[in-house]
Amino acid sequence: MTITITAFERSPDRGRGLARDMRVRWALEEAGQPYEVRLVSFETMKQPAHLARQPFGQIPTYEEGDLTLFESGAIVLHIAERHGGLLPRDADGRARAIAWMFAALNTVETPIFEHSLARILERDEPWYEQRLRALEGSIRKRLDSLAAHLGDADWLDGTFSAGDLLMVSVLLRLKSANILDDYPSLAAYVARGEARPAYQRAFAAQLAVFQAASAG
Repeated sequence: MTITITAFERSPDRGRGLARDMRVRWALEEAGQPYEVRLVSFETMKQPAHLARQPFGQIPTYEEGDLTLFESGAIVLHIAERHGGLLPRDADGRARAIAWMFAALNTVETPIFEHSLARILERDEPWYEQRLRALEGSIRKRLDSLAAHLGDADWLDGTFSAGDLLMVSVLLRLKSANILDDYPSLAAYVARGEARPAYQRAFAAQLAVFQAASAG
């Protein structure tokens, strides 16, 4: 059965690999699974056909036969459970990898995403600097703990897993804020994720969409 995912027709990330379909593309590349992409506009995302797949009118979605999924974390978990290479074979290792998936999306991503939005949407507000400092403080608290856990290891829990895939995807949002510069071990961790051939293929595919939209 053909796997079809949805992605932005014109991504607001301007080809930087930050849109959440990138996580799904990367997971599919790691799993060696071919897929097709349905590009959607912001207007299309409000229409009933898309809302039937994604009730909140977002991307990505995942379709395979009769199965339709939304939420990037749930999609990556499904791919990891169905195909090899993204979760350890032993039950305890799988459980720990899934815990890191939740940590990436719930504990680490929340202040990072809010920080990104504030830099775009609240720059002219009188509270901007104070809010940015508060969010940066929350981010650094998370990064301190993450760096302490990682130490000098390559990955979060032994071999590369879906937990690392999501964590690297989340940390990539910090590149433009220069916060990772203060955490050399985490910057190197992100670089290792970006160097993976599967990541490179996924990034190239997403970038090609942006380039085609810009050329048109």
